[in-house]
Amino acid sequence: MGEFGKPARTILVIDDSRTNLNVIGERLTALGYFTALADNGGEALDLIAARGFDLVLLDMVMPGMSGLQVLAELRSRTETSDLPVIVVTAQSDPAAAVAALTAGADDYLAKPFDFDVLAARIERTLARARRVADLKRSNAALDARIAARAMELGETRAELADVRAERQRLIAEVERLRA
Repeated sequence: MGEFGKPARTILVIDDSRTNLNVIGERLTALGYFTALADNGGEALDLIAARGFDLVLLDMVMPGMSGLQVLAELRSRTETSDLPVIVVTAQSDPAAAVAALTAGADDYLAKPFDFDVLAARIERTLARARRVADLKRSNAALDARIAARAMELGETRAELADVRAERQRLIAEVERLRA
């Protein structure tokens, strides 16, 4: 359990530098997060498929599969299309930030960064993800209520049609008896 009895959030850190992985992993663990580490995109995608995460911290420049390729793969899968991803990279030019955000990153941070800034961005991104998840649950509950009401309405219409048909039958019977 994390702070205030809430379950600890899980973060996957993906970076081709083992030093960066270990430092960030230790710092995030000290903040109460459960962290998993991957040093390449393929391993990261396998970990994500096998065990969901609350957030991914993704290095943009890696050999083999780049961070943008990992991000594109995550965004193309239904089960990970909304997974919060913060891209972290040594590329500090605006074009890199635009590329990451255009590819679907939730946030972007250039190295070197202040760890407190990263921690604040993680918390903000997780809070937004919780609000989106709550909204999706509310929408699903509303959709279920609408479907139930539609079924009830259909049943009521059928009953009304039966009552109208019976009424017409009785009117016809009364007319026949009068004649």
